[in-house]
Amino acid sequence: MLPVLITIDTEYSEDFYARGVARDCSRNFDLAIACRARGQEAGIHYQMDVMARHGIRGVFFVDPMPALVWGQEAVDRVVQPILEHGHEVQLHLHTEWLRFAKENPLGDRTGRNMRDFTREEQRILVAYAADRLVAAGAAFPRAFRAGNYGADDNTLRALSDCGILYDSSFPAGLQDTECSIVQAIGACAPFRQNNVVEMPIAAIAARNGGVRHGQVAALSAREMQAAITHAHAHKWPAMVLVSHSFELFDRHNARPLRLMKRRFEALCAWLGRSSIATGTGFEGLTAEPDGRALPLMPHNPVRTLHRMAKQAMINWGYGAKSLRPAPGGAGRNVDGQAEKDRTLSGKLRYPAMFVFDRAALNTNEFLAEFLCKLAGAA
Repeated sequence: MLPVLITIDTEYSEDFYARGVARDCSRNFDLAIACRARGQEAGIHYQMDVMARHGIRGVFFVDPMPALVWGQEAVDRVVQPILEHGHEVQLHLHTEWLRFAKENPLGDRTGRNMRDFTREEQRILVAYAADRLVAAGAAFPRAFRAGNYGADDNTLRALSDCGILYDSSFPAGLQDTECSIVQAIGACAPFRQNNVVEMPIAAIAARNGGVRHGQVAALSAREMQAAITHAHAHKWPAMVLVSHSFELFDRHNARPLRLMKRRFEALCAWLGRSSIATGTGFEGLTAEPDGRALPLMPHNPVRTLHRMAKQAMINWGYGAKSLRPAPGGAGRNVDGQAEKDRTLSGKLRYPAMFVFDRAALNTNEFLAEFLCKLAGAA
């Protein structure tokens, strides 16, 4: 059975905190972690319920750095429900929170990414963050992922110094990222570097010799199923997919993305009944690097067109934005690929302060869902 790791980067929004949209911990939790609105949820509790329904153990990469602003309770309320549901907690780390810290473990040092710091500074940050997870009841982390994928070789050295076995910061399907771990684009095979095993986020081949990121927001359910089948056929040791706590939720209009929820449900349902793959975590993983290059799933024009059509429908139905910063709020977008105030295509659909006609958006949403149903599964 192919181990498939559905990894959820689970994080409060530093961007919303910076802009004054959600400086209160509970408000930020509702928008970025639980993703609850209109009597529905689309965040980690929903994701855990779906995975439980299909016998999948998820991996939640939890960012504990907001403890620097709101205290340990902000971490506890994220970690404890994950543990209660039997899922894995691993370590995620967004260094952007340092600029708001009441007591910065690095004094006055701040930076956007892990790679902005020395090996010793990164070791201090990793040790601090791991301690916050353990204080919340989690086991000491076996795996790490840098916020914005912004790791470098010193990150791997710092992880080794702290006794963390795996890193999963290298996005094989993304170019021009903030990851400074040197590896070829499209290289999905695990590799050992600086005494840490790197588990790249998966990719598939795309048009014109390109590659596409193995993210729930970037691939259709059909593509993810085909990619898993391909990985099993070519004896991949494991496959890592990525999502986010808020990925199935329109944070700017505070509404669940029903079409994205349907995609996530389709993936989990298929994986749960699969005879070739199983949803699992880093605990007990034995993906020892063997030096083999792993072939990517070839580009399929039909699947690509299907996904592009559905993605356009989703963007059309959900593209507008409404959340405004509180008076005096200022800041910048700092979150990462799926978090940069972007629609699912990765391009700005409207200016951030666009004021829209909600009735018109609701009509678009209805039509988008109707057209997606005509187009087939998510």
